[in-house]
Amino acid sequence: MLENLFKGTGPITKLILKQNRFKIVAWLLSLVIVTLAVASAYPGVYKSEQDIMAYALTMDNPAMIAMLGPGYDAADYNTASIFANEMLIFTLIAVAVMNILLVSRATRADEEDGQMELVRALSVGKLSYLSSSLIMAVMLNGILTVLVGASLSLLNLEGMDLEGTFLYGAILGVTGLTFAGFTALFAQLSETSRGATGFSFAAMITFYLIRAIGDTGQEGLSLVSPLGWAVRTDVFVENHWWPVLLLLLLLVVLIGLTFYLNSIRDMGAGFLPERKGKIHASTFLQTPVGLAFRLQRTNIIAWGIGVFVLSASFGSILGELETYFADMEILQVYLQGDSGTSMRDSFISLLMGIMSMIASISVVMTIVKVKSEESKNQTELIYSRAVSRNKLLGSYLGLAIITSFLMQTFIATGLWSVGSWVLTDELDTGTIFLSAYVYLPAIWFLVALTTLLIGLKPKITGLTWFYVVYCFLIIYVGDLFDLPEWVKKLSVFHFVPYMPLDDFVWSSTIAITIGSVIVSIMGVIGYNKRDIIG
Repeated sequence: MLENLFKGTGPITKLILKQNRFKIVAWLLSLVIVTLAVASAYPGVYKSEQDIMAYALTMDNPAMIAMLGPGYDAADYNTASIFANEMLIFTLIAVAVMNILLVSRATRADEEDGQMELVRALSVGKLSYLSSSLIMAVMLNGILTVLVGASLSLLNLEGMDLEGTFLYGAILGVTGLTFAGFTALFAQLSETSRGATGFSFAAMITFYLIRAIGDTGQEGLSLVSPLGWAVRTDVFVENHWWPVLLLLLLLVVLIGLTFYLNSIRDMGAGFLPERKGKIHASTFLQTPVGLAFRLQRTNIIAWGIGVFVLSASFGSILGELETYFADMEILQVYLQGDSGTSMRDSFISLLMGIMSMIASISVVMTIVKVKSEESKNQTELIYSRAVSRNKLLGSYLGLAIITSFLMQTFIATGLWSVGSWVLTDELDTGTIFLSAYVYLPAIWFLVALTTLLIGLKPKITGLTWFYVVYCFLIIYVGDLFDLPEWVKKLSVFHFVPYMPLDDFVWSSTIAITIGSVIVSIMGVIGYNKRDIIG
């Protein structure tokens, strides 16, 4: 009986791996290379015992604990433990995102597109497609574990023992598998891939917030979150393996429940059915821009709430910056470029850059929807009516621009509202909002670059995400690791004035905007000339 349920798992696994091979290789290379690059740079950042002790002092700050997780005892800090303390939680989130996107694509998205139905028409078992998707996740995270563990061990940094390096890799792998399990479960509950992905990201954010709240005072609450378990491995110090075992146990439960739900539901159905819509579409929905907005309404709202809450949480620590960071040389180098500038302005400048990069993800997703709808053969249905290519692509471009304004407004509002509440002197409203809006041209350039790829070579549109990650790394660690100037200039965000630390510069703002318009026009021309998939 069981053999029949899983019949054909091997060939289907090969099919799924072949379909996702480029994404898998890209994700693995990105994660391993970034991990190695950052780890190898740490000895040059924390050069002295004074730098290490300064970092240990910063980890007494509840805001830092909420962001990174609980720190170590001051005597336990060295190059390796600081690296783990700073990078583990962010790498865990990146690995979780990788698993959510790949497993959602290999489960509910394939079912939604009809590919699973074609495969199930053959002599294969009912659970074979799901099992193949999970096998892909196991292979992916297993390879990641080995690559990260082995490559870190070769660096031979201070405090980086062999057990610790492979524990670092293992906790990344099992956390990724856990979120793969959650995504597979949500794929059974939701009727759409968008719903499965949305539930998965909501779970990830919820687990992060629970961990953050618990780590700052309610440790029992942190133990409810898988991310709370993961940051308690004490990598390169105590090397606790119990979080790995707990995550594996949770994974077994998730997989068992997922297989059961998959076995009792019908193809295309979900246990949380979509809300029934209206019988007749509104006049606005019947327009290209109305349809584009309706398809991405939930995504825009969710991202707006997310960036507002995150900005507000950073605004809540503005009153403590001088207390914790003023006398720390290493952090002054990180946050403050010239003498005489306030720590608050430096922090806001860095924060605006990072938050703008995060917000740009939702904006790029808005324009990428053009390509995904085309891949699903939905676009040709629109073009069967009296709709021009310029009108359709222009609708998505316009929506992306509006989304960028909304996201930057949410960022500024969150930081200003909470920051003004905790500070004795109120933040200047105009300065905060201008510090957010100054990044709009750079975000528009990302939209333009995506449009160009959609117009000329839609198959490589995913390269935009590599550029987004590159820009984020330049903002986050470019100055800290003293990267060459030409490397920084490859990022369009490098040319944005770091307000309020720097003065507003019209020349760079206008130049980036004009460049974005030119690149967008090139993309529109290419889109009009090429064949539509379908």
